[in-house]
Amino acid sequence: MIGKWVSSLLIGLVNFYKKFISPITPSACRYEPTCSTYMIEAIQIHGPLKGFWMGLKRIGRCNPWGGCGYDPVPAKTDNKAS
Repeated sequence: MIGKWVSSLLIGLVNFYKKFISPITPSACRYEPTCSTYMIEAIQIHGPLKGFWMGLKRIGRCNPWGGCGYDPVPAKTDNKAS
């Protein structure tokens, strides 16, 4: 219940950025999907804590010395022992 609320809040903040801040800044994302779209997808797939962390790490890689190209959100894996 709280996780869904936190996810909605974080996604809302990213959507605010995409709608109001991103259009007035130069386009600089080196990856596809963009870092903001990546963060939204990561939160939806992995939950608010892990998804937000994955998004922050992706933003950290988006620089002239980082990578570039297609970089999708990894699928959720089940880490439970069989």
